[in-house]
Amino acid sequence: MKHFTVFVMVAVGAAVALAQAVGNAQTGNAENGKRLFLRDGCYECHGYAGQGSRDGARLASTILSVQGLIRYVRRPTGAMPAFTDKVVSDQELTDIYAYVKSLPGPKPVKDIPLLNQLSKQ
Repeated sequence: MKHFTVFVMVAVGAAVALAQAVGNAQTGNAENGKRLFLRDGCYECHGYAGQGSRDGARLASTILSVQGLIRYVRRPTGAMPAFTDKVVSDQELTDIYAYVKSLPGPKPVKDIPLLNQLSKQ
């Protein structure tokens, strides 16, 4: 029974360590993500603030999960080129995702004076 208890304690410790490692990998590094966002030219279509444009979707306030973003970058639809793991790794995309998630979403119309004025006309 003593050996079983030790085994369970080691297994639980390993599971906790694995969960922390996976959690850290999924959260990413937003500072590095910003550097990669600029280096890889993401801003060219998605804007410096992730606001999107004619050529790229808005990324600020995205509802995609990190896995969804990675899947889309690997096999996009529309005009976006595919980025293989040889061009940008999953960890780099996780960092980019962390950066994108740190971007503020668009302001509500009521907080933009000109749009607020126009919406009342």
